Amino acid sequence: MLHFTKIYRFEVLLLLTFTVIFCFSLSLLRFAYTGSMLYLFLNWNLLLAILPCIISSYLVLHRHSINRYSFAALSIAWLLLFPNSPYILTDLFHLHRHDGMPQWYDLIMILSFAWAGLLFGFMSLFQIEKILLEKCSAITTNIIVVSLLFMAAFGVYVGRFLRWNSWDIVSNPLTLGADIADRFVHPFDHGRTWGLTLFMGSLLSLIYFSAKMISRLIRGH
Repeated sequence: MLHFTKIYRFEVLLLLTFTVIFCFSLSLLRFAYTGSMLYLFLNWNLLLAILPCIISSYLVLHRHSINRYSFAALSIAWLLLFPNSPYILTDLFHLHRHDGMPQWYDLIMILSFAWAGLLFGFMSLFQIEKILLEKCSAITTNIIVVSLLFMAAFGVYVGRFLRWNSWDIVSNPLTLGADIADRFVHPFDHGRTWGLTLFMGSLLSLIYFSAKMISRLIRGH
């Protein structure tokens, strides 16, 4: 498991900052070249992807000092926002939209934003895993982590294909709840729902645990 020392946190912060600057620069250069606002939404999506990491960073640093109600509220907020991190992967669907920019540039730009979203999301999940390991066994923690990744995949489906947003849980909870419940009550009527959840959840799990394994190899654990 990653050790969140002061030096490590500084290195991570530097990497994340550079990643955000790189993505923003690609977006800004595209806007300057074409005058088109077509892909500026990627910056908003990345901001949403960063929020879970901010919450988990606060939780891991202050988990022993905040009360359980605040901890529970922040944990729920994290859970609702976490799908925004892998969601940017689906922005590749927009790659066919052109307005004077080479397609290869748009591919690199969208992949950069998608990678940034995953980076923030996985860093956030690393931190949540650190908290879980203090209360649960390694096996139980891994089961919870995999479950969270599949829940995130389901959240990606809800956002991309049903067009619901994280704040709809507050602004329109009944309709959102009915939409989600229908997919559990009539699962065979929603093959795309469970197909995307299964395969994206598997992909996210594969990437996440691969990143953990590489980290351990590098650090000699």
